Amino acid sequence: MIDRYTLPEMGAIWAAENRFQKWLDVEVAACEALTEQGKIPREAYEVIREKAAFNVDRINEIEEITKHDVLAFLTCVAEYIGEESKYVHMGMTSSDVLDTALSLQMKEAGAILVQKLKKLREVIAERAKEHKYTVMVGRTHGIHAEPVTFGLKLALWYDEVGRCIKRMNAANDIISVGAISGAVGTFAQIDPSVEEFVCQRLGLKPAPISTQVIQRDRHAEYMATIAVIGSSLEKFATELRNLQRTDIHEVEEAFSKGQKGSSAMPHKKNPITSERVAGLSRVLRGNALAAMENVALWHERDITHSSVERVIIPDSTILLDYMLAKMIEIVANLQVFPEAMQANLDKTLGLVNSQRVMLALVDKGVLRETAYHLVQRNALKAWEVKRPFKELVKGDADIMDKLSVDEVEGLFDYDYHIKHVDTLFKRVGL
Repeated sequence: MIDRYTLPEMGAIWAAENRFQKWLDVEVAACEALTEQGKIPREAYEVIREKAAFNVDRINEIEEITKHDVLAFLTCVAEYIGEESKYVHMGMTSSDVLDTALSLQMKEAGAILVQKLKKLREVIAERAKEHKYTVMVGRTHGIHAEPVTFGLKLALWYDEVGRCIKRMNAANDIISVGAISGAVGTFAQIDPSVEEFVCQRLGLKPAPISTQVIQRDRHAEYMATIAVIGSSLEKFATELRNLQRTDIHEVEEAFSKGQKGSSAMPHKKNPITSERVAGLSRVLRGNALAAMENVALWHERDITHSSVERVIIPDSTILLDYMLAKMIEIVANLQVFPEAMQANLDKTLGLVNSQRVMLALVDKGVLRETAYHLVQRNALKAWEVKRPFKELVKGDADIMDKLSVDEVEGLFDYDYHIKHVDTLFKRVGL
């Protein structure tokens, strides 16, 4: 992943130094298990444990010759250990190291993502409570519908991020497995107890059964989860982008001192961070598709998945980490304009109360179809002649034959629409 979107903590997980360290952790743990079984002399294991090391540049140099990264790694490690290196990798195959180490990296990355999701949820909760009763128009099909509150929008996000946390925790669990099972997964050259020991030592669970590789449905689920979370972030970002449009302008991304919006138009204040989040979500979905393609490997293993995973797994975890960090900043610093929300709500001349008028007529015994017709003719006229809907309703003899002036006035109270806000907040735990 390019440096532009790589945050230090997540980037370090996918750095070559950490990858090779994970490989070494697996190899040393396997040697420890074999020592406990009496298959490696204890004095030899002590040498391995104390001397085992690597040099990234040296590994790369050797790989230029071997064209095999694990063999290059083992050769480099052997140069540090000496004669006792003959016990390293005993009974194992490359995928035992690669897959178990990859699980460790994905588990570490997943923990960071859960941490960031929890922080995002906290920030959303704060802003939701702040704007719990900030009335604004709700829109369906992009058209004014009925009043909502900005707090309710955020409460919806709060609930959704809660589901994202559950999904990510489940994905972390499904990927937290290791395999030390040999060339085709039969443990022919190494006892299953070694796998159990290594996994326990490294904080993983043994894969119940594997071929030469851990099955890629696990990785696909992990990547699909990242894509779903990215889609949720895109949803939030798209909502904010729409609400920042000049003709709506109910919210605005924070604009720092010295920031520029356009190289050509000095007046512009564009929602660039929300747009960035929305754009990067497309990469996550594309990578999830690539992970799905990795599930169907030939027989006990081929290597078609390897090159793909070296790109998509680091990239997706790095990108989602970045997107979460940016969304936290956006929500925490978001400028909200209640006056603009009220102005937009009033812009449609009270038409957002049309359903209330219709239902009031139905309550008075008017057939629903008739009530719909009476309300619609006044609603369309209000929009056409730009007169308040309430004024036209009061001037309609057919309607006023059923409703009093006081009853009509009561139908245009915005507070009626938000009377269950407290209930909805309690439902989502706010």
